[in-house]
Formats: sequence, structure tokens, C-alpha cells
Amino acid sequence: MSVVSNVTVKVPATTANLGPGFDCIGAALRLYNQFKFTCVDTGSLIIQVSGPECQRVESDQTNLLYQSFLKLYEYINQTPPRVKIDIELGVPLARGLGSSATAIVGGLMAANQFAGLRLSLSKLIDLAIAIEGHPDNVVPAMLGGCRLVATSYNSHKWEICDITWHHHIIPVLAIPHFELSTPEARRVLPTEVTHKAAIFNTSHLGLLIRALATNREDWLKAALQDQLHQPYRQALIPGYDSVHRAAMSNGAYGMVISGAGPTLLALADTTYAQQVATAMEMAWQKEGIKSVVRSLTLDTQGAVVL
Repeated sequence: MSVVSNVTVKVPATTANLGPGFDCIGAALRLYNQFKFTCVDTGSLIIQVSGPECQRVESDQTNLLYQSFLKLYEYINQTPPRVKIDIELGVPLARGLGSSATAIVGGLMAANQFAGLRLSLSKLIDLAIAIEGHPDNVVPAMLGGCRLVATSYNSHKWEICDITWHHHIIPVLAIPHFELSTPEARRVLPTEVTHKAAIFNTSHLGLLIRALATNREDWLKAALQDQLHQPYRQALIPGYDSVHRAAMSNGAYGMVISGAGPTLLALADTTYAQQVATAMEMAWQKEGIKSVVRSLTLDTQGAVVL
């Protein structure tokens, strides 16, 4: 058994894509899931879950958090300890806020603690991306802040770039009381895009990086546009157009789909953030859709072992 008897990991939610940065950019938010692993001598796996939607989390060996825990031990070719797991949910499930990324990162980091910190941070990131399939959620969840991720020149490692985020830019998240699964959101995407669309997104992602650093209004309003995923996913989100109009008419720089959705993310200056939040909630309410709208700030620490 490990010399460590218990490990608690706190992992932030994330918002990914930010419009033109499909599958390559994401930001950590001050909204968290917390996972406590306790070594036990005997018995079968016990997973206890508390918090909103706790009844929907798998409590057997198929649980993604536990599977990620096992994945690290499989990688280092060691037998994992028997554990009891307590999960405290704060990140809504299947809403485009990186709930699966929190589980992957939490499981890997807890396992690494029990294993005596066998793996470096870069190797943990590699494993997390391999499990998730793309880097835009797991990297900011692990490191915090806003991160752009790309493969290196030989495609054998990941290059991670810290993106400066101006402190006056507030993420306003409208989280509806309905779900949209990532596989469903991916099924509507085309398998090929035109050169025109690729050039459009390349230019707008470059502009977005400068706009986030400078809080320049005209750049932000242009930069949040996208042609790779949002035009195809908007139809999956009831009331999208109404919420978009409400956000823009109340001072938002722009509105995008958070991750695969259905959460909608508006960026606004601190002066307008609250009225944007109120307008987005009222717009969905008029569509007969309940939502929770939150103005958040970026988490700059990433996942931490408590």
C-alpha cells in the first residue's frame, strides 16, 4: 500500500474553444470539483458523490475519475492501491464546462501522489490529453489560466502557450437546465472545411490572442467569430439567437458556445458584466428555459493537491 493514506485534488472547470480556437484553446474558471481518495485495506471500490446532479455520476469501476486513476498505474506498470473515493461536484455535467476534464486530471494527479510523484507534470499532461482526445480542457484544468496548445514540429510532444487575459474581461456563463453531449455536438460537424473557412479561423484566433491581452473592444468583437464549429452547433441549442441578441444589446463584446455546449459564454467588460448576465438569463426565461448565469473570473492555479 502507498505510504500516502489519502489525497484530495481540487480541479477547476474550463471553457474551451472561445470561438475560433476549436480544440486548441481553453481557460480555467473559478468553479470546482473536488475529489478525495482514501486508501483502504480490503473491500470493493466505494465511490460516494455529493453536490448537484450527484445521482447521475457512475459509482462503479466505469467512473471516469477512477479509470483515469487506473490509467496512471497502468502506465507505470504498478498495481494500484484499493481506494474509497469521495466526489464533491461543483461543475455542471454535460454542459460544456469541462466536467470530464476535471475527472481525468483529478484521477491522474491523485494516482501520481499515491505513486510517489513518479511522473512529471508534462507526462501527466500527455496522459490527460490521450484520455480526453484533445487538449483544450485538460491543459487549463491542470495548469490554470488561459492556454493555447499545439503539437511540436515533430508531433511527439505538446507546446503549451500561456495566453494573457486582461483583468477587465469578465467571462459570463449562461448554463441552461438541459444537456448536450460532446459526441452529439461533434456529429454535426463537417469532415472537411474550405480554405476560406480555415483562413478565417486562423486570422481570428490570432486576433483573439491580442484582443484578450489588450481588452480592445473592436478586436474582441471581431475575434470571437468562428466558421469551424459554431454555425453547425447553434441549432442544437434552443434559444441561442435570443440569448445572443440579449448579450450583444447589453454590452457584451461577443458570445460563443462554451466547449461543446450548451452553456453560452459572453465576454464583457467589468462595467457591463452584470447587465449582460441578467439579460442572458431573461432571454432564456422568455424561451421557457431555466438557466443559471454566473460572472466568473479565471482560475490561475489549475488543479491543486490539498
